[in-house]
Amino acid sequence: MSKICKGCGIVMQSEDKTKLGYTPKPEADYCQRCFRIRHYDDVVISMKQGIDSDEVLARIAMMDALVVWVVDLFDFEANMVSGLNRHLLHKDILMVATKRDLLPATMSDQKLGDFLLQRLKELSIQVKGIVICGDLMKHPRRDENNSIDEIAYAIEHYRNERDVVVMGMANAGKSTMLNALCEKGDLTTSRHPGTTLDFNEINMDGYTLYDTPGLTRMDSLLTHVDDKLLKTMIPLKPLKPRGYQLYQDQTISLAGFVRLDLLGGHKVSCVAYFAPDLPLHRSKQEKADQLWQQHLGELLAPAIDESIKEMQMFEMHPKGEKVDVVIHGLGWFCVSGDVKTIRVYVSKYANVTFRKAMI
Repeated sequence: MSKICKGCGIVMQSEDKTKLGYTPKPEADYCQRCFRIRHYDDVVISMKQGIDSDEVLARIAMMDALVVWVVDLFDFEANMVSGLNRHLLHKDILMVATKRDLLPATMSDQKLGDFLLQRLKELSIQVKGIVICGDLMKHPRRDENNSIDEIAYAIEHYRNERDVVVMGMANAGKSTMLNALCEKGDLTTSRHPGTTLDFNEINMDGYTLYDTPGLTRMDSLLTHVDDKLLKTMIPLKPLKPRGYQLYQDQTISLAGFVRLDLLGGHKVSCVAYFAPDLPLHRSKQEKADQLWQQHLGELLAPAIDESIKEMQMFEMHPKGEKVDVVIHGLGWFCVSGDVKTIRVYVSKYANVTFRKAMI
């Protein structure tokens, strides 16, 4: 059998049900894994750590194609690819920034665009153009949603008679965007990283479009948590900011994933942008050690670590500027005011980025 699964691009087989590509029906269009993801949100074989990102980038680098780089705005920092232009030397790259609908509507696209340009400059990443889009899962063709038209126009503008290859981190929204662009629902989409398993060809008008496996960030919590927790951690609806006005040393705990200590301030504002099902707990900083020692995994849940001693600490001194404390794979805190020290404890698997505030 050499049939390709429409959903993930893997070569299908009927011999070994424990291996990727298995289907009990040789005439099927989808492998069993895609079938169960599409109909039951059930991952038979998890591949969130099984994709070789360097191999994917090397294959893209060999192609004579426009690169459409899909970036999740909510999880922007964990979607960055270190040395992208070095990996894809001399390639034309179009950034498509997805999930705009998760961010507050009060934030203008102009301000968001300025933020993206500044971050790309700071990270030494060069792109030919940027398209900001949102609501691609449920309403990509609504009259007021021009996202798909703008993506199609940008691809045609930069393609120069070449094929197009779509890349990005796992769960960035590549397959969702392509399903909307092609006005089909063939590609398998889910919140589970590692859904697309191989390069998947789509015939377009005059060129070939390639969906690719999602790249893996080993410093994102999404790569390490149990798949059952992804529903809790990944927001699907517009974020509702949760704000705190703080007047002394305080600690904000995000489930059992993050401890944020805000020290040395007299009047501090902290706004949390995370999935709504992740609970926040506010406490005095002097009682935080006891709280985490006694209640991690119980009151402070869900959690991935068994003790705060296993977690790593990041620290910065903001000097009065408004900053985001970004937890890769989860979201971010926006901190402003006269706080002297920001101290963050996170899982040893996760990374933290301090940046100028997005919002």
